Amino acid sequence: MVRFTGAAVRWVESGGGPLIAVPEAVLPFWAGADGDETVSDYDRACEVDASVGLLPVGDATALVLGDEPASTAYLPEHGTFVRWCAADSEDALLASVPAALAAADWEDEVHWNVRGPVLLFDSAWPGPASERTDHQRVPLEPGRYAVRAAQARPEPETWLGLVQLRRLAS
Repeated sequence: MVRFTGAAVRWVESGGGPLIAVPEAVLPFWAGADGDETVSDYDRACEVDASVGLLPVGDATALVLGDEPASTAYLPEHGTFVRWCAADSEDALLASVPAALAAADWEDEVHWNVRGPVLLFDSAWPGPASERTDHQRVPLEPGRYAVRAAQARPEPETWLGLVQLRRLAS
């Protein structure tokens, strides 16, 4: 972890597949790569052919961070998942976030209904086992969020993915 604007940054990594943010209330319903079904939850996450996608889990919806399995951290001061694609250092990557947000060419947004905190982890893991692996708890307030994604190159040697959450009025 590194200090950035007074808070520790926790990076979550995947074994090669997409990361997923599952509402804590429905973690028991995410089977990951396990299960008796012909198509696992992990398979469903891998089918997301975009930077972000939504998947039903129990009676809620999870957010899939598609595209590539980059190390990812949630920066609450920006309401953004930052995906480390390339940078000389962690400090350089984190310092470039404000410029990246300002210059990003955003993709179309999706709307995500959230009932509270979510857990970001490798989608191959079952929800009940996610706390035993690389994960980050993201303390979102209940409500509806606009989610948009972009790739940004704020510096010649710095490239990052952005997934920004913006809470919508009720």
